[in-house]
Formats: sequence, structure tokens, C-alpha cells
Amino acid sequence: MKHRAEFLMISAAMLFALGGVAAKVLRSADMDAFRLTQVRITGAAILLLSFALYKGKKQLYARKDELKDLLIFGIVGVSAVTSFYFFAIKYLYVSVALVIEFTASIWIVLYLRFIKKKQISPIMWWGIACAFSGLFLLSQIWTGTTLHPLGVAVAFADAFALAVYFLLADRLSQTRTSLSLMTWGIGISAIFWALVLPWWNFPFEFLTSTYRLEGNLSNYSAPGWALVLWIIIIGTVIPYLLTVTGIRELSASTGSVIGMIEPLFAGAIAWWLLSEAFNTTQLIGCAVLLAGIYLADKARSQVKE
Repeated sequence: MKHRAEFLMISAAMLFALGGVAAKVLRSADMDAFRLTQVRITGAAILLLSFALYKGKKQLYARKDELKDLLIFGIVGVSAVTSFYFFAIKYLYVSVALVIEFTASIWIVLYLRFIKKKQISPIMWWGIACAFSGLFLLSQIWTGTTLHPLGVAVAFADAFALAVYFLLADRLSQTRTSLSLMTWGIGISAIFWALVLPWWNFPFEFLTSTYRLEGNLSNYSAPGWALVLWIIIIGTVIPYLLTVTGIRELSASTGSVIGMIEPLFAGAIAWWLLSEAFNTTQLIGCAVLLAGIYLADKARSQVKE
């Protein structure tokens, strides 16, 4: 199928955004962001491990020379990306945090060009510039009043962690199946969260309570466990598998730029479900963002990683 990898990456971005709808309901009910991340990752790890064992445990075997990368992938690429983001939005507007987070594509290309000495197509630079400019317009970062130094620092740490995720996913997916890689990554992340946040203190009342949905769905309610299950399956397991599969066929740099489409989907879903509309500036940002993604994908064949 032509453009199969691009389709997988775009589908993953849409599913991540859909998962955010349920997450917003629970966050509005004051569920701790880190506890929500913990139950999301742990539930995903159980599902992935069960399915991986069903498909054959041989694919889960890891060589000694892979363990270091797998640990970094799980702790930095999975755990840190989510936790740093949730930490940053305590001090910054979500739009500002997203713009900083998606500078990951810039750091990836700079790393490939100046550290790995790889050839980068000029079209890729234009693609990144357009995509980042579109994201800037879409988020309307200038509407913020002040930028908290700690929030900015953690948001940049999040961007570096996201860059690590894409780079390691690109490398590890060449020798492992998507299911195997994400079982390891999310499994390691689940263990990390269990050590940082002991389960015996988990607020299980959030799973048994019922919550009214928002926007056009305000006439409906859903139990907390159903919302969490939605986040685990729709917003975590499926999109993560799609992402690493897409990166295998694309590259870390191209994949990270296509990933910038997630805020666009988040805005479209907010318009559809939550009655939140784009203004003219944001619509222009959408067009510029899509142009950047097109250029990055066009440059893919010229990027030799």
C-alpha cells in the first residue's frame, strides 16, 4: 500500500488525540495526572504482554546488547515524555507546552546532521520550519502572559525525551516487531511507575465513580473504569503500535514531523465533541502545518539515516 507508513502515523496521532478526550474528563474531575499516566501505562502493559505471550514468547527475548536501549526507551521514551508533559502544563499553557515539546523534530535532525554526520535534504529543513510555524499559529502561543522558567525547562526536557523515543524506536524497530518493542517499552515504564508511585496508595475511587461527559456529549455519563479503558486501548496501545510500525518504514525525523499533526486532530475533535472552534489564525496554522508535513515526507527518500 502506497504511503502506508504515513497513514499509520496519522492514524496514531488521531487516536492519541481521541484518548485525550477521556483523559480531559478525568483530569477535570481532579484525578492526578501522574496517577492517570500510571494506570494508563500499566493497563497497556498488561494487554501488550498478554497478547505478546499469546503470539509467542520468543519475540520477547532480548540480547544483552539490546537491554540498555530498551531500558532507555521505556524510562525516557515512554515514562519521561508523558510525565514531563504533565509536569510542564502545571506551569505553562497547554499550547505553549505542545509547541516546545514538538521541537523534538528539530533536535532529531540536528543530532543526525551534526552528531551522526548524516546527509539531510534541504526540503526537510523547510518541512520542519513550516510544520513548526503551523503549530505555532495553531497553538497561539503569544496569548500567554508569562513563561514560567521551570515549566519551560521541563518542556524542553520533554522535547529531548520525545526525540529519544523517535530515535530509539527507529533503531530498535529494525530488529524487533512493533508488539515486542512496545511490550518492552511500556512494560519497563509500568515497573518504573510502580516504584515511583506505590499501587497501595492509588485512588481507586476514580475508577468506580461516574462522570458526565463534556460538550456535545454532556447528556451522557460514563464510569471511570470505562474512560480509563478507552485511554488504555484507543489512546495508548493501538497508537503506540501504529507509531513504531510507521517509524520503521519512515525515519525518526520524518515520523516526528508527522507527529505534529496530533494537536490539529485534538483541535478538530474539540470542535466536534466539545464545541470548541478554530479561529482564522488557527485555520491558517492548520494549512501551514499540513504543508510542512508534506514537505518532510517528500524529503524522506533523500534523508539517509
